[in-house]
Amino acid sequence: MSRVLVVDDDKFVRISIRAVLETAGYDVDDVGSAREGLDLQRLTSFDAAIVDLMMPHKDGLETIRELKQYEADLPILAISGGGDIVRKNFVKAAEMFGANAALEKPFEGEDLLSTVANIIANKTCTACCA
Repeated sequence: MSRVLVVDDDKFVRISIRAVLETAGYDVDDVGSAREGLDLQRLTSFDAAIVDLMMPHKDGLETIRELKQYEADLPILAISGGGDIVRKNFVKAAEMFGANAALEKPFEGEDLLSTVANIIANKTCTACCA
C-alpha cells in the first residue's frame, strides 16, 4: 500500500482527495498547511505528495522545493485552481520547482488516481533501473 501526503489549506479538498485515494487502497495523511506537511515529512516516509500551489503563509512552489530538499526523489503532484495566471503557468512553474505532474482544480477522481499511480510508478521504475 502506497502512502500519500496531501497538503492543502482547503479542508473540503483534503477530504475529497483522501476519500478517492483511500477507496483505491492508498494510505493517506492530510494536513492544512505547508509547515504541517514539512514537519510530517520529517517523521514519516511517503511514496508521493500532493501539494496545493495557492496556500497562505507559504505557497506550494516553496513547499515543493522544501519537500524535494529533504527527499529528492519524492514524487509530487501539484494542484491548483487559483486564477488565470496560475492556470496558464502553474504546470511549468511547478515542474521547475520539482513537481512530477500537475492537475488543475476541479479534477476528476479518475484523473487523480491515474496521475498518482503514474508518478509513483515512475519513481519505482527509476529506482529499479538506476
